[in-house]
Amino acid sequence: MPSYGSMSLSFPDFRGATRRLVLWNLIAFFALLIARLAFPEATKGIGYLLGFAPEAFLHHDYLWQPFTYSLVQIGLLSTLLNLLGLWFIAGFLEKIHSENWVLGLYIFSVLGTAAAATAIYLSALALGHSLAGALLTGCFGGLFSMMVVIGVHYGDVEFMLFPLPISIKARYLAAILALISFASLLGGGDRVSAFAELGGALTGLVYFQLAPRRGLTVGVSEQWYGLRNSFYRWKRRRAARKFEVYMRSQGRTIRFDSKGRQRDDDHDDKSRWN
Repeated sequence: MPSYGSMSLSFPDFRGATRRLVLWNLIAFFALLIARLAFPEATKGIGYLLGFAPEAFLHHDYLWQPFTYSLVQIGLLSTLLNLLGLWFIAGFLEKIHSENWVLGLYIFSVLGTAAAATAIYLSALALGHSLAGALLTGCFGGLFSMMVVIGVHYGDVEFMLFPLPISIKARYLAAILALISFASLLGGGDRVSAFAELGGALTGLVYFQLAPRRGLTVGVSEQWYGLRNSFYRWKRRRAARKFEVYMRSQGRTIRFDSKGRQRDDDHDDKSRWN
């Protein structure tokens, strides 16, 4: 495993996916803050509306919640810490991977977190337990997932434990965070959030293994254009075969290769004009 040294106290480059993720969350925080101050009565339930509540998602068709809950930040201090963590962690990953890859990892982790919350809600319901009132907010799913990815695949990287003047390797930090989630899951804490965090981390690890190196969006677009080009090549071969049949009916011989192009040896073959 390559060593990437330690993360210094200086901020990483504020560019690409890192800038987008931080600005998305920052703009959403201030937009919701201004809306609450300007319309306190009308925005009382906005957290429940935009956050991810498995019960509301399943029973009231709030289909946008898996995409919006990560933008609902609660509290100025927690928002500041989350965004600083996102800046450092996404900035580190963007030094190694592309912008599209980092964005794909974050988005899939956020969606995987919501899927895990839904899974534990349905499991509890099937066992006769109620998890009504569970609500996910904030970018913790994507942040925790990226931290676990760094811990598993770049474990020798050292992070400074701000504001303490000590550092810890990424693999140990990820393990500590995972143990805290397990303890919350088994010890009667917020089981939905804990299980959702672990589900998001698992989604991030799967994404790391399966996603193209240049990002999922680039990989999907390449697959799409590859399929489109294959279709055009098939149409060209079919047209070439029809043209061969037509030319034979006219007493002439024209041959095409497997790609639908006229064979080079026919250009010098005078006998093709029978």
